[in-house]
Amino acid sequence: MKRRTVLAAVGAGLVGAGALALHPRERGAPHAPYFARLSAALRKAGIATPTMIIDRDRLAANAARVVHNIGARMQLRLVAKSLPCLPLLDELTAAMKTQRLMVFNLPYLQLLAAQRPALDLLLGKPMPVAAAAAFYDHHDSAFAPARQLQWLVDSPQRLAQYRDLARQRKLPLRINLEIDVGLHRGGVASTAMLQEMLAIFKSEPLLQWSGMMGYDAHVAKLPDLPGVRAGAFEHASAVYRDYAAIASAALGPGPLVYNAGGSPTYRLHDGSRTPNELALGSALVKPSDFDLAGLDDLAPAAFIATPVLKAQAHFQMPTGVEWLGSAARAWDVNQQRVYFIYGGNWLADPVSPGGLAPSGLYGNSSNQQALLGSGAQQLQMDDFVFMRPRQSEAVLQQFGDIVVVEAGRITQRWPVLPAMP
Repeated sequence: MKRRTVLAAVGAGLVGAGALALHPRERGAPHAPYFARLSAALRKAGIATPTMIIDRDRLAANAARVVHNIGARMQLRLVAKSLPCLPLLDELTAAMKTQRLMVFNLPYLQLLAAQRPALDLLLGKPMPVAAAAAFYDHHDSAFAPARQLQWLVDSPQRLAQYRDLARQRKLPLRINLEIDVGLHRGGVASTAMLQEMLAIFKSEPLLQWSGMMGYDAHVAKLPDLPGVRAGAFEHASAVYRDYAAIASAALGPGPLVYNAGGSPTYRLHDGSRTPNELALGSALVKPSDFDLAGLDDLAPAAFIATPVLKAQAHFQMPTGVEWLGSAARAWDVNQQRVYFIYGGNWLADPVSPGGLAPSGLYGNSSNQQALLGSGAQQLQMDDFVFMRPRQSEAVLQQFGDIVVVEAGRITQRWPVLPAMP
C-alpha cells in the first residue's frame, strides 16, 4: 500500500474510534433494593396511580439530625408551605419539640388557627391588610392572635394600613418586620425606612413590635467563588445586627423573634449573631433542589411512584420523523427503549430504575410522559418508576393522600392540605 493510503486509513480509524468514544455510555440498571421493596409494597397495597411517598424512617432521621445540628442555640420554626400536610406537620412538631410554624397564606392561617390552636404562627410573607381583616372576621377558636400570631410587614405603607386596622377594630397586633438582608425581594432596605416605621409603632400602642425576619437563602445559591458566599453572609449578619439595634433602642428590647435561615442556610447560623430562630421545611424531606453542601447529612425522604403504562421494544418518533428516533437509538444506547408512564411532566426527575430520562425529541406530557432507557432497567408494563421531586411545596399536594412507608411497608396515608399560592 502507498504511504498516503496507509495514513488515510489510520486517520479514518482514529476518527471512527473518536466518534465511538463520544457515544454516551450505558447508564441503565434495574431497581436498587430500596426501590424494589417500595415497588412490592405498592403492589401489595393495590396502588396503581401516581402516588407521593414519604419514608417515615428517613423523615425521623432527618428531623433528629436537624435538631442535633441546631442544638439548644436557637429556636426552630417549621415552614408550613414546604410541608403542606397536617399529619406531617404533627409528626415533625412532636419529633422536633416545637410549636412554631411559618405560614404563607390566609387559608392555611385560618385552618391552623382553628385546628391546631396551640401553635405559634409567624407569617412568612406580608399579607394585604384585607386578608388580615378577613382572618379576624372569621376567627373563632382557642387560638389567641394577640399572643400567638405575628403579622409580617415590609414597608411603612403597609404598616400604616395595619395601624389603621388596629385602631378601627381596637385590636392588638403583633408585627414582625421583614428586612432585606441581601435577597432584594422587598422589606426594610434602609435605616431611613426603618425609622419611618418605628415612628408608626410609637404612634399606636396597639401595634406591638415582635421582631424581624431576614431571609438569607440567596447566600447558598450564589456562585461558589472565593469570598462570595462568605461576604454575602457577613453582609446579611451586619444588616440584621444594625437594624435590630436601632429598633430595640427605639422600642425596647423585649422578648423578640429574630427569624433567619431557611433550609439552604440554616447550618450557617450558630446562635452567636442576632438571629435567635431558624425556619426550615424542605430539608426534612430533601427534594433534589436541596442537594446542597450544608444538607449533605440528610437523606431524600419523598418520592413519586408512577406505573409504566407501555413498555415498547424500540423508541420511535411519530410518522414523518421516524428517522430521528432511529438516529437517536444508533447514537445513544440509553435511547433504545421508551416507557410511557402514568402522568408526568412534574417538577421531578427519574431516580429508579437507573438511567431513565425524558426524551428531548418526543417532548413532555402530563398525561403519558415518555422516558427513555437502554433496556437494562428491566421494566415491564405495570412496573413502577420512581421520581424524586425537585421541591416539596406544591409538588407534595399533586397526588392526593401521601402514602407513608416504614421499613419498606405502607403503614399510613396522610391527607394533604389544599394547594394554595
